[in-house]
Amino acid sequence: MDLELRHLKTIRTIADAGSLTKAAARLGLAQPALSAQLKRIERTLGGRLFERGRFGVRPTALGEFVLDRARVVLPAITDLQQEAVRFGSAGGTAAGFRLGGTHGPLLGGLVDRLATVRPGVPVTTFTTWSEREIAASVVAGRLDFALIGACGESPAPEPERLSWREVAIDPVFVMLADRHPLAGRREIGLAELAAEAWADVPGDGCFADCFTLACARAGFTPTRVYETDTASCIHLVQVGRAAGLCRATLPPTPGMVTRPLAGTPLTWRHLVGWHPGSAAADSAAEVVAQARAAHADAAARSESYTQWLADHRATADPGPPRFTPAAPPEDTTYPPSPPGIHNTWQKDN
Repeated sequence: MDLELRHLKTIRTIADAGSLTKAAARLGLAQPALSAQLKRIERTLGGRLFERGRFGVRPTALGEFVLDRARVVLPAITDLQQEAVRFGSAGGTAAGFRLGGTHGPLLGGLVDRLATVRPGVPVTTFTTWSEREIAASVVAGRLDFALIGACGESPAPEPERLSWREVAIDPVFVMLADRHPLAGRREIGLAELAAEAWADVPGDGCFADCFTLACARAGFTPTRVYETDTASCIHLVQVGRAAGLCRATLPPTPGMVTRPLAGTPLTWRHLVGWHPGSAAADSAAEVVAQARAAHADAAARSESYTQWLADHRATADPGPPRFTPAAPPEDTTYPPSPPGIHNTWQKDN
């Protein structure tokens, strides 16, 4: 039997898992099948790779030698595959825009704007709740751009391999049925909603933890959180079953209202990312500019967000939130973000 890459991946998985049982689960194999495969690999390599005992499995001296080589070979092969995909996708002069995004109005707005300014150039989309999955697809060359959100100041995924630009930072609003006793309020304290059940969309970022912490600071623990798709969240709000958490740019929806939370305990950053070594990098500035314009359009359609922005412009706070839906200046300096919420154009470097 010749040694193959999949055999090296099996060896690495066994070492990382620390037991054949756990490794079999990760590989989607029955443990006896994995044990038999390991024996064949060991015969090919001329000796035992792991010692078994009550502790699980530990690499032998030969196993450590093979693992050292595998940790060099496997990433190199992965990089080769990704670079090949990017090289292949760079062959056409108008390959189009392959966008990956989490669910929300900003992705649709970006598609519309790119289709308008680049008629005839294909725009395709891929959506998932997982920001990490989208980022990994950009790294691998399967997508050109990631359009995702991040909670507060949490970092974007794959920061060492992708370039990221901030589109805007929004406050997180609450959705309430239009007949809710607090629906007529201009702003609502989080503590006033302590008795509510909550609805939110899933994700693999830290938003759920940040929401729980914000509730704790407000003096309560959420009684129930329904984590489901956007349509179901809106339905639960409309029928009065839950209060919902949403981006401030959520479009007007019959049967419910969106309202800001007093003190802005939660924020949401919109980000665009791409691989700096890809052919798509040449179009990054255009995609970022169109994403910012799409955000400005979405913000203008939300009456509650427009009012929130006007209220904060009128405050005497020396660093109030600002929103300027105009083209970014020509200067290419990228300044640090001001404190608090801001929806200003960020200058890219």
